[in-house]
Amino acid sequence: MRSAMISCKLGLLVTRAQFSREPGMNKPISKLVAEAGACTQTLSQSPTSAPAKAPAAASAPPPAATSSAQASPPVMVPVQVSKGPVNVIKILQKAGGFAVFIRIIKSTQEDIQIFSQLNDSRDGVTIFAPTDGAFSAIIKSGVLNSLSDHQKIELVQFHIIPRVLTTANFQTVSNPITTLAGSGSRFALNVITTENMVNVTSGLTNTSVSAIVYTDSQLAIYQVDKVLLPLDIFAPKPLAPAPAPPKPKKDDGADTPMVPKDISGAVSCVMLNTMLISGVIIVAAAFPL
Repeated sequence: MRSAMISCKLGLLVTRAQFSREPGMNKPISKLVAEAGACTQTLSQSPTSAPAKAPAAASAPPPAATSSAQASPPVMVPVQVSKGPVNVIKILQKAGGFAVFIRIIKSTQEDIQIFSQLNDSRDGVTIFAPTDGAFSAIIKSGVLNSLSDHQKIELVQFHIIPRVLTTANFQTVSNPITTLAGSGSRFALNVITTENMVNVTSGLTNTSVSAIVYTDSQLAIYQVDKVLLPLDIFAPKPLAPAPAPPKPKKDDGADTPMVPKDISGAVSCVMLNTMLISGVIIVAAAFPL
């Protein structure tokens, strides 16, 4: 500020020198001194009293944020497994394609049996789940609707093994495998593994595991493309031998009918004797003594 005041006074002195040299300049000295004072007053103002600066130009707004779908793919959030037994029905519904099997499980209340097996046993459960396409054949033929309620229960139970089996266990499992439907030749279920396939056969059905629907330490669900038909339900049972005719029973109180004897020979003999006697009498009368 002090240097500006000195510059202003120097300019005033130059102006006074010019005033004294140039002709025709009649500006009074008092006016020049007044202008110099005004200059000194303006330069001595504090910075706060100086004119305010013009406001800076507003910065350009940031570009509009694009949607998350355009910016980056959605992040997959892992689903936490709930504590306690898992819900088999919800797993099959989420997988899709098992509507018929779900309906039969519910109608036979086998979902309660599965829940009990998972909750009360440490052995776990293995389920061979037929797809809707697998059921189409026995639905169109009317076989499924012709089954009794007990047979439908056995059909569902034949697809459930009361222990968890991994794909590695299939290589060492002993056949036939016991299911909830039972064991024996009428409910025989066999698993045969090859290099890349797991074949399942019931004697009437031969299919293979086409997908793993769900697996953990307590539950394994495998997709099969055919319904496993147990022999006890769908195979014709052998006919029982015809019963022997009943033997006639004797009744001691009943009278035995009398069978007439053949006396024709005796009658003939009597008649012959009579004729002989008559002939002797006639001869004796003809020849008297």
